[in-house]
Amino acid sequence: MSNEVIEAIKNRRSVRNYKEDQVVEEEKIALLLEAIRWSPSWANTQCWEVIVVKDQEIKKALQQTLPKGNPARDAILKAPVLLAMCAQLKKAGYYKGAAPTKFGDWFMFDLGIATQSLCLAAHSLGLGTVIVGLFEHDKAKEILKVPEGCEVVVLVPVGYPEKIPSAPKRKEIKEFTHYDRF
Repeated sequence: MSNEVIEAIKNRRSVRNYKEDQVVEEEKIALLLEAIRWSPSWANTQCWEVIVVKDQEIKKALQQTLPKGNPARDAILKAPVLLAMCAQLKKAGYYKGAAPTKFGDWFMFDLGIATQSLCLAAHSLGLGTVIVGLFEHDKAKEILKVPEGCEVVVLVPVGYPEKIPSAPKRKEIKEFTHYDRF
């Protein structure tokens, strides 16, 4: 049985090489932001903030926040657009100023959902993305002038893929699925 959402999930890849001469159209950026906008979140708190970075000097500064061995380092500069996914703290997972669940602030969960929505929307538009989480977050926050109470969670380069990598090996469903009890 085929399903276009399942196919998009299966076919989306982490793309680190982009066509440097091909800009991402404003209409497509707007659609990516719309995908984020409609992402589910804890009690509809929508704790995300997105910074659209096109300025090459800012991207160069952000590239320096990645360790030398990070395979996404070049993608930060080569992609025509870089989206910095930020979170408002103490919003998701909170009721009346308190975090009632074992896991406290749910910003990582909500940002994960919004980032997945972004990446799947990009894939559907013929764009490539890679989710970059290994960088100096405090330095990136400073570069992007992110205010207190918010954090830069991930950086997502966006552009037209130069090449699409092959799929990595995946666990079989039976390797991670349990019924009724663990």
